[in-house]
Amino acid sequence: QVQLVESGGGLVQAGGSLRLSCVASGSIFSISSMGWYRQTPGLQRELVATVTSGGTTNYADSAKGRFTISRDNAKNTVYLRMNSLKPEDTGVYYCNAILSTRPTGVTTYSYWGQGTQVTVPS
Repeated sequence: QVQLVESGGGLVQAGGSLRLSCVASGSIFSISSMGWYRQTPGLQRELVATVTSGGTTNYADSAKGRFTISRDNAKNTVYLRMNSLKPEDTGVYYCNAILSTRPTGVTTYSYWGQGTQVTVPS
């Protein structure tokens, strides 16, 4: 069993900041990539940012220059620092981890958290 638990969402005024956190726990062998995705009503879940175990990052164009993803491998935790928030950043933010499980770590799976709401009023 693996669980991803997000925290840090909320309501923030335009121009403000938030930091999201996601902790992965359970029978984890290794995590290759962790990331954040956003979903708004009527739209598909979209990439916000990802980070590999080696620290390589990837950002959506809308996030570049405003958001920073980071990761603590020892704690199986990924963070998303969001600055200069805009109303279009509103949505449910989901944490994702690409990982392998114990005991062998042979097979890779994709796990999702339950989501945390971020609201930036216009």
